[in-house]
Amino acid sequence: MAESIVYGCIRDMVGGRDEAQERRLTNRTVMNSLPSADSWPLLSREMFSPSPSAIDLDDVHTDVIHFGSSYKAIEHEWNTWIKQFEHVLRGMYWVSATVHLETLYNGVHTFVWETDSDYHEPNSSNMSMRCEWTHEASF
Repeated sequence: MAESIVYGCIRDMVGGRDEAQERRLTNRTVMNSLPSADSWPLLSREMFSPSPSAIDLDDVHTDVIHFGSSYKAIEHEWNTWIKQFEHVLRGMYWVSATVHLETLYNGVHTFVWETDSDYHEPNSSNMSMRCEWTHEASF
């Protein structure tokens, strides 16, 4: 079976220090509630890595959570992966989320989640996803 690579990021805008702390705590609680990679789940807490706190750096106003993992032909379970990822997103604060799926035979797919509001609040259903596909064929 061919290897598939999944990676991306979840972005959240930070406001004041108190609001940012609450949002960050909520998002990290969701990530920490995921199963350990030892149990071979599609999504695990170890695949997520929050960046240093933007508000603490007094420089930028966007928090970024990076994630990534390799799988054996995840495209066969991609609908399940998407459902599990959307479940994670439903519990978090975010402005946008991007997932890149790289496969040997099906090319590269980019999935972007957006919200109709300024940001997504936990347990809100105001999110939509779009997909872009690129495939380079070699002869």
